[in-house]
Amino acid sequence: MCTLNRKLILLFVISLIASILVGCAESESGTASNEGEENTEKSITFSWPRDIGPMNPHVYNPSQLFAQSMIYEPLVSYTEGGELQPHLADSWTISEDGKEYTFKLREGVQFSDGTPFNAEIVKKNFDTWIEHSSLHSWLGVMNVLEKTEVVDEFTFKMVLKEPYYPALQDLAVVRPVRFLGEAGFPDGGDTSQGIKEPIGTGPWMLSDYKQDEYAVFTRNPNYWGESPKIDKVTVKIIPDAETRVLAFESGELDLIFGEGVISMDAFNQLKESGQYGTDLSEPVGTRSLLLNTSNEKLADLRVRLALHHGFNKQAMVEGVTLGLEEKADNILSTNFPYTDIDVEPIEYDVEQANAYLDEAGWELPAGKTVREKNGEQLELELIYDKTDPIQKAMAETMQAEWAAIGVKLDITGLELTTQIQRRRAGDFDVDFWYNYGAPYDPHSFINVVAEAGWGVAEAHSNLSMKEELDEQVRATLASTDETERQELYGSILNTLQEQSVFVPISYIKKTVVYQENVNEFIFPANRDEHPFNGIDVSN
Repeated sequence: MCTLNRKLILLFVISLIASILVGCAESESGTASNEGEENTEKSITFSWPRDIGPMNPHVYNPSQLFAQSMIYEPLVSYTEGGELQPHLADSWTISEDGKEYTFKLREGVQFSDGTPFNAEIVKKNFDTWIEHSSLHSWLGVMNVLEKTEVVDEFTFKMVLKEPYYPALQDLAVVRPVRFLGEAGFPDGGDTSQGIKEPIGTGPWMLSDYKQDEYAVFTRNPNYWGESPKIDKVTVKIIPDAETRVLAFESGELDLIFGEGVISMDAFNQLKESGQYGTDLSEPVGTRSLLLNTSNEKLADLRVRLALHHGFNKQAMVEGVTLGLEEKADNILSTNFPYTDIDVEPIEYDVEQANAYLDEAGWELPAGKTVREKNGEQLELELIYDKTDPIQKAMAETMQAEWAAIGVKLDITGLELTTQIQRRRAGDFDVDFWYNYGAPYDPHSFINVVAEAGWGVAEAHSNLSMKEELDEQVRATLASTDETERQELYGSILNTLQEQSVFVPISYIKKTVVYQENVNEFIFPANRDEHPFNGIDVSN
């Protein structure tokens, strides 16, 4: 009997161990051991070169646009072909004089914490923007926004000081005109000082976050619209582009998406391998140089034209972007409204560049490589985003090409935030500048040329026609006459083209590379929106 008991005990122990091992194996393979069902959670992991930031919808860097657009939503959305469609607003009417916009809000919308979206919270957000309108002067509607009214629970009115034709386009942008829930506001309500937590009406919520390492977004259970097809998006912060590609090839990342997130060489290699999905968007903006005329050397149009003529734009675009971007002759590509104008391209011409510099009094002394004038060298600094491999490669190319016409170019790689701070402070000679793209342009582009505070208007400060240019910008944005508006845009864009404060290089395209299990990837119509709502994955 004792022997039998020992055998039974031994069999029981063996059976218990076996069941534990099977349970572990099932758990590791993603199978729910209790129910015998597969884990159906769908998720993707992608990389971004910098931390997502504090996710304040009403301010700018370091918060990242794609992440802000996952959490926060607009009244009006910008869709393919430039069409504006209802979003948090079901409909709207515009008064005959163009000054009053009345929005009927979508009913039944909740923030991610379950609190209601209504006219009161819309007004609270609007009033916060108005209170700090100087922070947002680049966005034209902020300069003409006079007051707001709650008509009833789901009706909101925006009143302008004067007509401003692109008001609805401005309300479709990602920041600062999106909506924070009541619990996200700080004590005192001043979101320029920070927020308590990121609470929006969007399809995603920030559920886990470690600064400079990762951020995890999960679906908002209270979302009013069609729920995303995947459950979770993990963002891994990988500043170095080459490391990002290695992580993708090892399977650590499901996709890499954006502008300048990997080199064009790496993109081509991944494409040609045949192992991954790859795609390029339509042009989303223009990659330009911004020359600061507050620098006495660059205040001379002849010097600016010499720099424009002094590098081989076509060769640089082909060499750096492997022909995946297109050489830009216009400051704005012609696929935006009002931008299809005839301009005279400024072509690569070393002889002409040298002639302009000679005429401007910058001479090349015998035995020297850098031009001089009144004992001073023709030396300039180009600042660039050090995490952007395309900017870096173009800066190095520019350095070599301008050396051939006697210009010494120092190149300095900076953190993006520092680069922007220096631009806004006017503390630069040459910087990379990208126009805003859809849905901002061309109206936001010309507005930032006129409105101080962002470094662009200041870079144009020494143009002899600057005051006239600013008046034309204001007249354009207030015009209710389509023909007049087209004529004004033509005049402004031609002037900017001729003055070469902006030096267009190439038309930018977004890139995406993704693993075979990722499908239904579509580039957003709005340049700054995230692409995650429509993505699906095969488990």
